[in-house]
Amino acid sequence: MKKGRLMMFAAALLPLLLFVFPLWKITLEAPQYPTPLGMYIHINDFTDANPHDIKNINLMNHYVGMKYIPDAIPEFKIFPIGIILTSLIGLLIAWKGTYKWYLYWFLMMLLVSSAGLVDFYLWEHDYGHDLDPRAIMKFTNPDGSVMGFQPPFFGTKHILNFTAHSYPQAGAYFLAAGILLGFVAYRMGRRSKHKITA
Repeated sequence: MKKGRLMMFAAALLPLLLFVFPLWKITLEAPQYPTPLGMYIHINDFTDANPHDIKNINLMNHYVGMKYIPDAIPEFKIFPIGIILTSLIGLLIAWKGTYKWYLYWFLMMLLVSSAGLVDFYLWEHDYGHDLDPRAIMKFTNPDGSVMGFQPPFFGTKHILNFTAHSYPQAGAYFLAAGILLGFVAYRMGRRSKHKITA
């Protein structure tokens, strides 16, 4: 049981590394940009991959009617609070809870993370499809519908002469490791409990 409890402590602490490392990165490659443009998505901020990248992305997007990438979005206030609360709950469970509570924490983290991914997809969809009809440049699909410029949710996508990449970064891996450790702690605690009662 002791090993499971220590593992649960580690599981609860790992998501806090989201405040140190970026969660995601979106990169845009094109012939006119020898150095690809990119931005990191943190739990509470957007940052440039290279100096002035976000400014350049905003200038480029303006021509096709895309919204500017804002300095802040509501999620930057909500998600940090969510991670802090879930980590505190995890620490409390590791300190006082039984192994069954490790499973509840694991399931809670799966739900919270899934909600974050859904929100990320919806933000990307709105960003790429809610275009200003007064845009300087307009592009249409072969069927005549307005072309969207949504970056890929995960992976690589070709958009006009750009190649967009979207991949998780260290913060996402630490979060995933914490969630997985929570489940491993539950399995260890369960196995230990069964040995005692056998």
